[in-house]
Amino acid sequence: MTARSARNVETQKKKARRKADRPKLSRPTGNTPAVRRQLKKLAGLRNGRAKEAVAASE
Repeated sequence: MTARSARNVETQKKKARRKADRPKLSRPTGNTPAVRRQLKKLAGLRNGRAKEAVAASE
């Protein structure tokens, strides 16, 4: 486990304060097996929702 000294906590707080805000990613990125599996699942969910929307509009 990592050390959680008072000095380390202060350093982390300072770093967090300096960090630039970035918009949250809309989907996971990368080419690892876990990410690929997640993307495949998300694609399936999107396809299912798209099919439901088409069926509802007919």
